[in-house]
Amino acid sequence: MDIDTEAMKDFPKQSQPWPGWTNRLDPVPDHGETSYVGRGRLEGKRALITGGDSGIGRATAIAFAKEGADVAISYLEQEQEDAEETKKHVEAAGRRCVLVPTDQRTEEANIALARAAVEGLGGIDVLVNNAGYQMAQDSLADISDEQLRQTFETNIFAIFWLTKALLDDLQPGASIINCTSIQAFQPSETLLDYASTKAAINNLTVNLAAELGPKGIRVNAVAPGPIWTPLQPATKPAESMPEFGKNAPLGRAGHPIEVATAFVFLATDDASYVSGTVLGVTGGKPVF
Repeated sequence: MDIDTEAMKDFPKQSQPWPGWTNRLDPVPDHGETSYVGRGRLEGKRALITGGDSGIGRATAIAFAKEGADVAISYLEQEQEDAEETKKHVEAAGRRCVLVPTDQRTEEANIALARAAVEGLGGIDVLVNNAGYQMAQDSLADISDEQLRQTFETNIFAIFWLTKALLDDLQPGASIINCTSIQAFQPSETLLDYASTKAAINNLTVNLAAELGPKGIRVNAVAPGPIWTPLQPATKPAESMPEFGKNAPLGRAGHPIEVATAFVFLATDDASYVSGTVLGVTGGKPVF
C-alpha cells in the first residue's frame, strides 16, 4: 500500500467532543480509500462490522468491500455523517452497504441489529466486533459508575449479546473477529476500565474459539496499538496528542487501513486453520 507514514509521526494538539468525527482529525487518516487494492479474497461474503462509521471499522468495511464482500455497519446515531461516508466508499467498490444505527448497550438492541443485518444482506459470514468506548481518567476515583457501565456494556456485553444473537445464522466456514488492544497487554494507568475490557476480550476469544471450532466457525482477535482515529482526541487530553504513537518501536501511530489488513486476513480462507489467536498490529509493541 502507498500510505503516508510520515503524517503519523507528529500530531498537533487537538480535541473533539465524544464520540469524535473523522473530518475534524488533523491529519485525516488513511482508511484505504485509494491506497488499498483488493484481490477478490472475500468474494460473495457478507460481513457485519460494528463501529463501522470511522477509524478501524471504516477501514475494515472499505477493505472488505474491495475484496468483494457486502457489508452492514452499526454506529451511534450521532455518527451518521461518518457512516454515510463509509457507505459511499463501500458502494464505490461495487458492493452493498447496509446502515444500522445502534446503541449496543442492551441485549434487545443487539438482537435487533443482528436481525437487521441478516435481513439486509441475506445472511452473515463474517462478524467483526469492533465497536468500543474509552474515556481517559487520572485515577480510579474519577471513573464514574456511568462510565464504568458504558465501557463494559459497549466493549464486552455487546460482544456476548450480538454473537449470541447471530449463532443460528453463522454457518460452517464463518469467521468472528474481535477487536482487542495493546491495552490488554500493556495497560495505561489512565485507561483502567478500558484496558480491563480488552483483556477480557482476549479470554472471550480463546474460549469462544474452543466452543465454536467443532461447528466450523473460527474466532480470532486483532490487537491494535496506537491507531489514529477520532477516539483519540475525543477521549484524551489535547496536550497528549503530539506524543501519540511515538512510544511504539516504529516511532509512529498507525493508519486505520494498516489494521484493517489483519481483519481481512482473518476473514479469508487464507486463515482457514487460524482460530483462538490474537494478532497484534502494534507498531512493534509486544502482545504476550
